[in-house]
Amino acid sequence: MNNRLKVLRAERDWSQAELAGHLDVSRQAVNAIETGKHDPSLPLAFRISRLFKMPIEEIFHDSE
Repeated sequence: MNNRLKVLRAERDWSQAELAGHLDVSRQAVNAIETGKHDPSLPLAFRISRLFKMPIEEIFHDSE
């Protein structure tokens, strides 16, 4: 799954660790999601959506 997480984080000038703190996950989890190695759980996707005030579909999309 592709995502805009790295771009959204950079727009706010947040490090991966800062974003992880906002989401209550590890920095490694943020890195894995940003690089596409891991997809977020549905509850985490909703937390990301609320944090950035965007629909999930605008942050995450299929690889096709």
